[in-house]
Amino acid sequence: MDLSALQHLLGDAAGRRVVCVGDVMIDRFVYGEVSRISPEAPIPVLARKRETVMLGAAGNVARNVAALGGTVALVGLIGSDLRATRP
Repeated sequence: MDLSALQHLLGDAAGRRVVCVGDVMIDRFVYGEVSRISPEAPIPVLARKRETVMLGAAGNVARNVAALGGTVALVGLIGSDLRATRP
């Protein structure tokens, strides 16, 4: 597929109605600097600078469709983990 065909497909997403069904997760990204390796185990010690939290899995797909101009209905289940029970 060439670039123009891809641009055409992405342009066609605007105004479409989409139902997205699947796992909805929370993606958490932690950014920082590693200054040393832990003496207890061979793992890096991270000095956290910032953290971002966003939808993952099917939630990410729904967000991408919306960013392309589509209208999305997202269907998923809420688990029983700590993040699902407390905001």
